[in-house]
Amino acid sequence: MPTRTWSLGKAAALLLCGAAMAQAQAGPAGRARSLGADPQIAAAVRKVSAAQIEANIRKLAGFHNRNTLSAADSASIARGRGIGAAREWIKSEFERYSQACGGCLEVKTDSFIQEPADRIPKPTEIVNVYAVLRGADPENSKRIYLVTGHYDSRNSDTLNIEDEAPGANDDASGVAVSLECARVLSRYKFPATLIFMAVAGEEQGLNGSKHFAKWAKSQGMNIEGVLNNDIVGGNKTPGDSTQDASIVRVFSEGVPTAATEQEVRMLRALGGENDSPSRQLARYVREVAEKYLPARSFGPKLVFRRDRYLRGGDHISFNEQGYAAVRFTEYREDYNHQHQNVRTENGVEYGDLPKFVDFNYVANVARLNAATLAALASAPAPPAKVRLLTKQLENDTALAWEASPGGLATGYEVLYRATTEAEWPILGVVNVGDATTATIQRSKDNVIFAVRAVDKRGHKSLAVVPVPER
Repeated sequence: MPTRTWSLGKAAALLLCGAAMAQAQAGPAGRARSLGADPQIAAAVRKVSAAQIEANIRKLAGFHNRNTLSAADSASIARGRGIGAAREWIKSEFERYSQACGGCLEVKTDSFIQEPADRIPKPTEIVNVYAVLRGADPENSKRIYLVTGHYDSRNSDTLNIEDEAPGANDDASGVAVSLECARVLSRYKFPATLIFMAVAGEEQGLNGSKHFAKWAKSQGMNIEGVLNNDIVGGNKTPGDSTQDASIVRVFSEGVPTAATEQEVRMLRALGGENDSPSRQLARYVREVAEKYLPARSFGPKLVFRRDRYLRGGDHISFNEQGYAAVRFTEYREDYNHQHQNVRTENGVEYGDLPKFVDFNYVANVARLNAATLAALASAPAPPAKVRLLTKQLENDTALAWEASPGGLATGYEVLYRATTEAEWPILGVVNVGDATTATIQRSKDNVIFAVRAVDKRGHKSLAVVPVPER
């Protein structure tokens, strides 16, 4: 494919005009809102049901104890008790959604025996359940975006399989998000592939997600983004005024967990510790929220940390295999309703019960997940081999890349921001057309650059930060 070069001089007047229009249309934070929304994605977001989410959370909480070590025999499944019964119900829900869309979902399980380890005293079968919505475009269907939550639960004792462990917030809420995304998005077709997943073994050490992520890597699966929802139930404890129902936290790693020593040295030299693929995924979530959830007074708070302080979740399993992955978690956790036996002491109720879950809040989290998945699956693939050319000492910055694979891209945008800025500002976007090189009159020493692909309908890919080329 011939190289196509974008000239700053030819487009200067257009850029100035575009910047002025963007500034006039920007919201209070200086970023454009509700511009270029896809009607199909907007329609999908509207179909998310708080009532359906509530029903799913109550159903999962009703299996008594979903500990990974709990009952999975046929008699317990028939009685609706234990993790086996929960697993079979989740599978049946995916199958029901598939039947409603004419068999559009491939419902699968990932089963393995976990040998004895910390929190697992004996060999234990762990089963992940998932549904695949294959991309409609043969080339782009190789690109995969995945949403997950964990369906196992626990109470005060990680090994307690007898006492009640409803796990309504942790993490029936996350599984409900994954299920609702499957129910809603299976009604539509997208170029790329979506996977809706519920994993087990999280409370015993991320066992289920680790197994699937390693298997996906061994199969060469091109998973471009993972959305992990864990503790997204909000909080309706009577008298609690500290929860913020307008915010869901989105955690993302900085220095990639899977980075080699050489890659880490390069990140240090370039100041690239804030621009991992997971950080770009988190920023994408923010842009999607501003486009599809502008009137709901709800959006993500980006937390530039891999997870909560000294804690972890299933997205880390994907980070460890080199995949971009983020975690959604409510604004403020209530530890009286997390990893606790159900009881009342000194007038305080403990236990992770459905009555403490804000189902409308979970629905907003599901809307954000669904919009993000749909936007990613509708967009072209990111440009390949993005480089920042450094052969010459110069104050302008020259970038080059290979065309977005898959044939959906009709143009590209160069993004830039100050090294102290957290997100890509609307005024730092340069439309370079259908070019594969561009020279920007800004010094690479002063800003962070990235490139993304755009299709004819305005869908944008994830941004890719360039590597230096001499």
